[in-house]
Amino acid sequence: MHPVLFHIGAIVIPTYGAVAAAGVLLALFLAQRTARVAGVNAGHMWNLCVLSLFAALLGSRLLLVALNWTELRLHPSWMLGLAMIHHPLLAASGAVAGGLTALTYGGLKRMPLWPTADALAGPVALGLAFEQAGALLAGSGYGTATTAPWAVTYTHPLAARWSGAPLGVALHPVQAYAALAYLALSVWLLVWLPYRRQQGDAAGLLMMGVGVSVFLTEFWRDTEGRGLVLHGALDGPQVAAVLIVVAGALVLMERKGPGEG
Repeated sequence: MHPVLFHIGAIVIPTYGAVAAAGVLLALFLAQRTARVAGVNAGHMWNLCVLSLFAALLGSRLLLVALNWTELRLHPSWMLGLAMIHHPLLAASGAVAGGLTALTYGGLKRMPLWPTADALAGPVALGLAFEQAGALLAGSGYGTATTAPWAVTYTHPLAARWSGAPLGVALHPVQAYAALAYLALSVWLLVWLPYRRQQGDAAGLLMMGVGVSVFLTEFWRDTEGRGLVLHGALDGPQVAAVLIVVAGALVLMERKGPGEG
């Protein structure tokens, strides 16, 4: 595949970062539209998204530095390659940092909780679809070996160096499976948003959809570094996916009373 999008002199522009950034920009602009549909201030929504994204990136990179401080102190130049490293633990820490920032900003601006979460649901799913498309091109989160005719084979040395992808081996394009699932989820959430039964339903459906997608696609991902549990029956992301599905189901439960928003 193509871990490098293009070069600017000696500077390498990674495909993963470029595709993920395109997804973020589309999600940001889309959130302006969904905010109006959900009855949320579009300006506040823009600020919330930008601050949460910055917090997510900062949180995940700080954790990476903390976990590898000894090596980075001995080799400071390695700091330039941190953007190429992807791991479920880093994604989780970034999600927590971004979520806490969103809750803090939303509270300060008195943004209604459930309408805000609903407005973010479709754009978030779209951003995840682009992120997985970029991962497919870069070799990040690669799949298990397969003989399927739609298998992908990585040959670029940087796919192995940046993502650990095995070279010359036919693999499940599991990132494409996830990207298609997230894209379908995003379309459904965008169409359904004006017709949702109650505030918070789009957010709950996003959580359940993402949880189911992660749980299923993990069966075709290589287990290296993903934290096997139950003697290898499941991995760390699948355990997290189950919790996300349960949380989404709780959000979808019918709420009564004036305090639901």
